[in-house]
Amino acid sequence: MNVYVCVGSSCHLRGSYKIIELMKENIEKNGLEEKVNLSAAFCLGKCTTGVTIKVDEDIVCGVSPENFDGIFKEHILDKV
Repeated sequence: MNVYVCVGSSCHLRGSYKIIELMKENIEKNGLEEKVNLSAAFCLGKCTTGVTIKVDEDIVCGVSPENFDGIFKEHILDKV
C-alpha cells in the first residue's frame, strides 16, 4: 500500500508535517512497516481542503490530528 501526504504550501500550513508524524507512529505501532510505503507529495490538487492524503488511488481530504485515528483505521488498517 502506498500512502502519500501532501506537503505543498496549503497543506503544510494546515499541519501536514504533524500528519506525517502521526502516520509514522501508527504504521510502526501497528507493525505495518513492510506493508505501507509512506511518502510526501508536493501537491495532490486539493489545496482548499487539505491536509490531503492519497492511499493508493483514493484521495482523502481534510485530515487533521482530531480525525486522524478514524481516517487511519478506515483507509489504512481496514484495507491492509
